[in-house]
Amino acid sequence: MSGRKSADVQAFLLMVLLCAIWGGQQVSIKLAAGDIAPVMQVALRSVISGLLMLIPLCWSGAWATGKGTRTVGMFAGSLFALEFCLVAVGLQYTSASHMVVFLYTAPIFSALGLHLLQPTERLRPLQWMGIGVCFVGIGVAFSGGFSRAMGTSVLIGDALGVLAGLAWGATTVVVRCSKLSDAPPSLTLFYQLSMAVVLLLAYAALSGQLDHVRLTGVSVASLMFQGLVVSFFSFFMWFWLLRRYRAANLGVFTFMTPLFGVSFGVMILGEKLAPSFIAAALLVLAGIGLVNGEALLRKAFRLRAAGSVDARQ
Repeated sequence: MSGRKSADVQAFLLMVLLCAIWGGQQVSIKLAAGDIAPVMQVALRSVISGLLMLIPLCWSGAWATGKGTRTVGMFAGSLFALEFCLVAVGLQYTSASHMVVFLYTAPIFSALGLHLLQPTERLRPLQWMGIGVCFVGIGVAFSGGFSRAMGTSVLIGDALGVLAGLAWGATTVVVRCSKLSDAPPSLTLFYQLSMAVVLLLAYAALSGQLDHVRLTGVSVASLMFQGLVVSFFSFFMWFWLLRRYRAANLGVFTFMTPLFGVSFGVMILGEKLAPSFIAAALLVLAGIGLVNGEALLRKAFRLRAAGSVDARQ
């Protein structure tokens, strides 16, 4: 832990790349929804990345170092599957721009869970303020004026997006508060991908989506992007960064993901943004920034205060 350093230019540039990739995944799912049902897309991409994950798992011997994690790993994987099931179903009702903003409320929920379960993760006043701002943003998005402007079906999709963020936050809490916190990240990711394959394929079968698979240039490109770039490359790069840089520093940069997601939704899918949603999204992003960046903001305030004292002296 002591060997990890603060974020530098390399970390920033890599985080810009990762946030652009993560922001594009909802757009990719939406783009290929006419050829492959969203739930099937997530299941198939999990098959691709899960098979690829077997290579580093077997090479590194992570199976042996992760003994005793199977049960909690399956539970965390089930939450992961639930998250993406909610995302996939929600995208049938709402836009990719909306989904990416509401999905990235996850840090708020994980911060609340860790506050309750981890004595070392107590929330500070500035973080509580961020949580309040974020929930105000959600309230603005679900206000009556927004409902009249966009329709109730959009609200259903947005609600599923918030629930997906809750499931993601719960997954983080389970990983941090269990044996998975000391297990190799590749093993944790394999648990998640494996459970996503099993549970999402089961859901697709029960909902009659197994037949909704048409391989076209768009759908194949979307699956390759999701399976190779999102679920495999980006997560490996994220874990590589976490081993070299402080997690708190990296977490601050994740606010860029919704910005990329909204931008891609507008540019690629031609999605329209209501003024109320723009205001809500800005509040949500500000809240996330306060929660994730509290330590850096506190440090900046201390340095500024110290500088003011020195100047007076």
